[in-house]
Amino acid sequence: MGKGKNRFIWIAAAMLSAILVYGLYLVQLRSIERQHAVQVLVPKRFIAAGERIEAQDLGLQTIPSGAFAQDMMSEPSLAAGQEAVVPLGQGEPLRDWKLDSYRLLPARSESTFQLPREYVLSVSSGIRAGDRVVLYASGAASASVRLFADPVVVASVKTSGNQEIDDLDNPNLLSLAEGNRQKMYASRRDANGLIEFVNLNLTEEQWLRIDELCKGGEVKLVIAYSADSLDIADAGTGAAP
Repeated sequence: MGKGKNRFIWIAAAMLSAILVYGLYLVQLRSIERQHAVQVLVPKRFIAAGERIEAQDLGLQTIPSGAFAQDMMSEPSLAAGQEAVVPLGQGEPLRDWKLDSYRLLPARSESTFQLPREYVLSVSSGIRAGDRVVLYASGAASASVRLFADPVVVASVKTSGNQEIDDLDNPNLLSLAEGNRQKMYASRRDANGLIEFVNLNLTEEQWLRIDELCKGGEVKLVIAYSADSLDIADAGTGAAP
């Protein structure tokens, strides 16, 4: 009887010791995880491309330090007020390249250039501010060529009276921000005005190339609307391109 009781006490002590060791292991593991975890900004809801982000749309989420990337954001003040360049999923770590303060303003390496009218042979009548366009060089003495591999952003399109071309009842930029392809089309259809001035966001190298080609008058630009602008709208709604 005494041996059985001693054996039971020994087993109970061993089990209690194992539980204590495991508990200590869990405490240490959680402490290590806390030391190697970081907090990053995440949207509290889905945010469509072009939508302006408010402070109440953002929250903090803890992730392992191994999953942290240098472009992830952690300061709400740096993200609030900016626009989403691409759709942002709920709970998705926020990266600085997915945000832009003013999408119609030139990027850090760009400037906004107004194309001289004598440089332009034709302009797609449907282009609006915020669109992406493809530039072609056309001349009688040489074959037409595409100037740049990537489309460039239209800062503004204006009439001869310096009025922005748009549908006042259904602004194109609002439709673009909402990701509404149908409203974008309707805005282009209903807007009135002949495009006289086109302002593009270009790098210095791009502008110098345009100026070198066109200043002699033998080569002119053809400005074509790019499907990339519709891709932005489709991304906002989640529709397939």
